[in-house]
Amino acid sequence: MRFHYTFQKVVDLKGNEKTQAEWMLSSALGELQAQERSLDELTFQRSAIMLSLQNAAEQKAPMAKIREMQEYVEYLDICIARKHKDIRSAHQEVLKKQDQLSTKVLDEKVWLKAKDKAETQFQQSMILREQNELDEMATVRFAMKSL
Repeated sequence: MRFHYTFQKVVDLKGNEKTQAEWMLSSALGELQAQERSLDELTFQRSAIMLSLQNAAEQKAPMAKIREMQEYVEYLDICIARKHKDIRSAHQEVLKKQDQLSTKVLDEKVWLKAKDKAETQFQQSMILREQNELDEMATVRFAMKSL
């Protein structure tokens, strides 16, 4: 006789929920990394423009060009500030997804432990049943020999 756990579908569901939570965390981490890469690009662009601005000032470039570059630096500063906000938001999302994953992992562990406990009880009852059958066979043999 094989062990059949009554709540196996629940155990499977909890495993699927954990897998889905892992995917969601992975997605949130990917978004965070994308935001950080974007910030790095903006910072690099700002550094490049600042260097160009410095060179333009040294080479006595037209004031309109220098002003245009300064406005672009200000625009990049605004973009960088927004990107910092986006990164904080993405980081909060990652923390939220990590919390959800840990909850799902704990939930799955509870159900797996319940399944293991039920399987252990089943095995113990099978061993006890086997032992009782062997004892009964020994008693019958003993009774047959004494007749």
